Amino acid sequence: MPLRDELTLPCGAVLPNRVAKGAMTEGLATPDGRPTPELERLYGIWSDGGAGMLLTGNIIIDKDHLERPGNVVIDRAPDADMAARLASWAKAGTRAGNHLWAQISHGGRQTQKLVNPNPKSSSDVALALPGGQFGKPSPLTKDEIADLVGRWATAAKACKDAGFTGVQVHGAHGYLMSQFLSPRVNLREDEYGGNLENRARFLLDTVRAVREAVGPDFPISVKLNSADFQKGGFAFEDSLQVVKWLEEATVDLIEISGGTYEQPKLMGVAGMEEVEEQSVAPSTAAREAYFVDFAKAMQAEVNVPLMVTGGFRTRAAMEQALEIGAADVIGLGRPLCAVPDAPKQLLEGRTDLPRYEDNLDLIPGWLGFLKRFQMVKAVNGFAGIYWFYQQLWLLGHEGRVDEQFPVLKAFRLVEARNKRIMAERKG
Repeated sequence: MPLRDELTLPCGAVLPNRVAKGAMTEGLATPDGRPTPELERLYGIWSDGGAGMLLTGNIIIDKDHLERPGNVVIDRAPDADMAARLASWAKAGTRAGNHLWAQISHGGRQTQKLVNPNPKSSSDVALALPGGQFGKPSPLTKDEIADLVGRWATAAKACKDAGFTGVQVHGAHGYLMSQFLSPRVNLREDEYGGNLENRARFLLDTVRAVREAVGPDFPISVKLNSADFQKGGFAFEDSLQVVKWLEEATVDLIEISGGTYEQPKLMGVAGMEEVEEQSVAPSTAAREAYFVDFAKAMQAEVNVPLMVTGGFRTRAAMEQALEIGAADVIGLGRPLCAVPDAPKQLLEGRTDLPRYEDNLDLIPGWLGFLKRFQMVKAVNGFAGIYWFYQQLWLLGHEGRVDEQFPVLKAFRLVEARNKRIMAERKG
């Protein structure tokens, strides 16, 4: 079974199998961003679950730019308490002999107003989303960019010292790095804007700084959009060129993804605008996975290992993606919220995983006509995501899942927790 094969990365590290737990935001840190016993319990369960590598959710390098309340924050060299908490988390998350990689990120303009009403971004382009949840950003100065490059390196070194076995720079999904890469969002006229080489400068500078901080034998990954799927956004041709530059920069694994908060359709949620189609290689048969075609087209031009996450639910599609060379690592996300040992089950012969997202509507059937409205459709999709957040909360706090948990109740609980965390954080 190809899923059981080891993978030797360019740096020499070896993944024990080809199944990875994709990054999913946990929301289990303390209000000031420190790891907790609940986070340890969650990752211990996932470590026992059979994946060769676990990716954490967003570890944020600026406490004022959270992806969501409850993120872990490493914005400076850790004090003794933080170092101990990170080490305990790493120990729990690697207890079965698997890898544990820290995903390091910055929310940029995708920071909610309840966290920061005046976020920073590449430019002053606000998110085109209704509801007023996100403030208009201001452009980062060159000094601030240089400071953030250093923070990424500091966070990576802290995670390595704590016992994490790799790091990932988050350059996808519309977060800060992705904002710099997008010509739709990045309107700068200095050396960080304009042509693709300039728009990729922040990312490449960061990768080089991280490599210097962790050394040549430590795995570095980058999560990158295959495209933003928005008119005027980061396109597949751009992504392919950035992958080539990342390969030259000694990145060990690139995770191919796509979309932003404005266009999350390819992450399983309806967005506020139509998907901008991209021209890539002829379609493969593994259509349940969102980004297989993009990864297959990239593999024809680069040698760096690729990870594909998003949509995989059958072992047949996972094995096919590996066999045709469209992926070197298969990432699983939402199924592991309710079936935390799904990798182990797949490696032992299970053929498919449940699609919980198909039955998580906030809107009851008799009001289904409301889904004709984009705003209602988007809210309905994000409410379903909150159901998965609730499963992670249950795993972390009680070591269990509840497949029958009501979607509306999950939505209310997660919103209430977010507000409580921010209230405690602000004192």
